[in-house]
Amino acid sequence: MAVHYSLVIPIYNEEAVIPELYRRVKGVMDQLDGTTELILVNDGSRDRSLPMLRELQQQNPDQVRYLSLARNFGHQVAVTAGLNFAQGQAVVVLDADLQDPPELILDMVAQWHQGYEVVYAQRISREKESWFKRGMAYGFYRILRQLADVDIPADTGDFCLMDHKVVAVLNAMPERNRYIRGLRAWIGFRQTAVTFQRPPRYAGTVKYTFRKSLSLAINSLVSFSRVPLRMATYLGILSGLLSLVMGLLVLYWRLFQPNTLITGFAAITIAMFFLGSVQLISLGILGEYIGRIYEEVKGRPLYTLGEVGGVDAPAVTRCPP
Repeated sequence: MAVHYSLVIPIYNEEAVIPELYRRVKGVMDQLDGTTELILVNDGSRDRSLPMLRELQQQNPDQVRYLSLARNFGHQVAVTAGLNFAQGQAVVVLDADLQDPPELILDMVAQWHQGYEVVYAQRISREKESWFKRGMAYGFYRILRQLADVDIPADTGDFCLMDHKVVAVLNAMPERNRYIRGLRAWIGFRQTAVTFQRPPRYAGTVKYTFRKSLSLAINSLVSFSRVPLRMATYLGILSGLLSLVMGLLVLYWRLFQPNTLITGFAAITIAMFFLGSVQLISLGILGEYIGRIYEEVKGRPLYTLGEVGGVDAPAVTRCPP
């Protein structure tokens, strides 16, 4: 039987959330106007998440499928694995922590029936989050939108509905450093937003730590913008101009103010530190891009599968097509 809707949910150490997550998702699935499959992707969890996914699949073998990655490959790769196996005419991606309300899927489906091929959830508020996190998120999305080569909507995550045509294009893209919301914007097609107030995490601990969030932010900038490379060039030009100005000033002070102290050791030290910092920043920017080239040319599988349930996948390794 053809599947109308696929729901893809990455799971990482979510044993405290899974029962409530399934209850709410199942309630939405029962309201959808077609056959539905739920694809739960275990991203190398160390708690009881995997046994709980097995139990759910055994209780509802007609709708529930699960994939278990052989280790923790990261959120974006886990989402990609789910998309590789999704068979629905419309595919919904949402997080397991219930900060992406499953009930919003019904509004997304309504927009899909109106002819939109990508319907993304856009946050208008964040409940019970620190002012620091809200401020950082607000600034990041707007900086990314200004610097990126494509228009990535602000205040959006991976929570979205995509038509099977869009998913097919995403699955055909061989990129390893994947930023799903950016790739989703790059692909095009008719897109629209559904706004919502983001609730706090239902239970458990936050999985996107500051370090992981920073890594994702850097990955998004490097993947969708060449501005950092231009910034290295601009910094080089700026340092050259400042060095020229400093040279002229030193010459002036030597000729007309020979007793000034600024031409001594302090001025030389400041100039050395400035030029050294420009060089290190430039090398760091180049390293980010070269590192991604290195990852792409190795040609390793994007992820490996340790176990599957409810899907026809005898192989334990998957690569992007």
